[in-house]
Amino acid sequence: MTANHRFHPTVLREYDIRGVIGKTLGPDDARAIGQGFGTLVVRAGGTRVAIGYDGRLSSPELEQACVEGLMSTGLEVIRIGLGPTPMLYFTVRHLELDAGVMITGSHNPPDYNGFKMMLGKGPVYGEQIQEIGRLVHGNDLATGAGSSRQLDVSEDYINRLAADYDGTRDLTIVWDAGNGAVGHVLRRLTDKLPGKHILLFEEVDGNFPNHHPDPTVPENLEDLIHAVHTHKADIGIGFDGDGDRIGAVDEHGDIIWGDQLLAIYAADVLKSHPGATIIADVKSSQTLYDDIARNGGKPLMWKTGHSLLKAKMAETGSPLAGEMSGHIFFADKYYGFDDAPYCGVRLAGLVSREGSLAKLKSVLPPVFNTPEVRFQVDEERKFKAVEEIVARAKALAGKGVEVNDIDGVRVKTEDGWWLLRASNTQDVLVARAEAFSEAGLERLKGSIRDQLSQSGIEAPEGF
Repeated sequence: MTANHRFHPTVLREYDIRGVIGKTLGPDDARAIGQGFGTLVVRAGGTRVAIGYDGRLSSPELEQACVEGLMSTGLEVIRIGLGPTPMLYFTVRHLELDAGVMITGSHNPPDYNGFKMMLGKGPVYGEQIQEIGRLVHGNDLATGAGSSRQLDVSEDYINRLAADYDGTRDLTIVWDAGNGAVGHVLRRLTDKLPGKHILLFEEVDGNFPNHHPDPTVPENLEDLIHAVHTHKADIGIGFDGDGDRIGAVDEHGDIIWGDQLLAIYAADVLKSHPGATIIADVKSSQTLYDDIARNGGKPLMWKTGHSLLKAKMAETGSPLAGEMSGHIFFADKYYGFDDAPYCGVRLAGLVSREGSLAKLKSVLPPVFNTPEVRFQVDEERKFKAVEEIVARAKALAGKGVEVNDIDGVRVKTEDGWWLLRASNTQDVLVARAEAFSEAGLERLKGSIRDQLSQSGIEAPEGF
C-alpha cells in the first residue's frame, strides 16, 4: 500500500472523484481511494462493500487497484463487474450492503475516469470526499485482512427495472446506449418489455466510436432522432456513459429536455402523492416549477449536483427529483437514486398509458430559452466572480427583481430569468436564460453580458 499518498489537487471534487488517466489519475490513486474510503466504511461500522465499473478502457485496472485498497482495510468486497452506475446503487440497496464504489468517467471524454461512492443508503460528497483525502495524506488508515468475490447481479437488476413497467399498449421505442455501460444490460431489459425495440450502439466501447454519450448535447442525439423518424417510433431514449442520466425525443424527433421530462413525470407521480414536494435544480425552467404547483405539488428549487439532490430528497421525503442535465430520481416505487434505464421504463409506461410524448409535453407553455452554456473561467476566478455578481444582483432585489443565490445566482424579472453559477466539477461558469418572448430573452442575455463584463469576464458565444 502507498503511504502518505498525495492526490492531484483537481481530483477530489464536490460530487465525486475524477481525473485524466495518466495525468491526474492512475492505479496508485485508485488504490489510495480504496484505502481512504474503506477506512470511512470500517469506522462507520461497515463490513461489506460493492464495486462496479463502466466501459472505459481504464476502468478494469482502476477497479483492481481500488479492490486492493478496500481489502487492505478489512472489508469484504463484492465485485459486480461491468455495468451502469445505477446497477451498483441497486446492488448496495438490494443486498443491504454498507457501501458501494463505482469506477466511472460518466459523460466525460474517453481519457477521463473517476469514482462515485455510497455510504449506507446515501451519496458520498463534499466534506466526506475531502476526508478521504485527509485520511490518505495522513496515513490514518484502517488495516485488516479483507476478501473479495465476484457476483453477477445483472439479472436481478434487469428484473427490478422491468417490474415497474405499467404500459397498456405496445410502443415502438428506439434506445441509444451510445456505446456506454447501459449497453451491457439493455438488450436483456428490452427483451422483457412488450412492443418493438430498436437498439443503437449497444456494444460497450470506451472509445465511443459513434458519438459521445452525453444526451444533453443535441449533436449526440442526431442518430436517435434519425432512427425515430426511420422506424416511425413512438419515443427515443438515450443514455450517458454510465447510465445515470436520460435523454429523450418524442415521436416527431423533437428533444424533450431534462426539466420537461421531470414535469411530465411529476404530473403522473403527483396523482399518487398529492401535495408532495418535487425537487429540481436551479437550471430548470420556471415552467417546471409552475406546472408542479398547478398539479398540486410543492416545487422546491435546490442546488445542482446529483449527490446534493439525492440528499435533499431523503431529507424532505420527496418522491421525485431531477436536474436539467437528465439526472432524475424516483423514490416513488423505487430507491430514490438516478437510474436512467429505470426512467426509460417509467417513460415508456407513461407514454403507453397517456398518449404521445409530444402531447404530454404540450401542456407546458412555450418559452424562449438558451441551452445550458458552459464557458471556461480559471478555477481560482470562477467562484469569486459569482460572489461579485450575487452582490450586485442583490442590490437590485425588490425592484421588480427576485434573486435566488442558493447555487450561484438566479435572477427573476418581468421578462423571465437568468442564471450564472460556477461548476463544481470543471473550471467553467454555467449560464442560462429563459423568457416569455424573443425580445425578453435578448434583454436577459444582455444582463448576463453586463454582469460578466463588470467582473472582467468575456461573455460566451451566443450571449
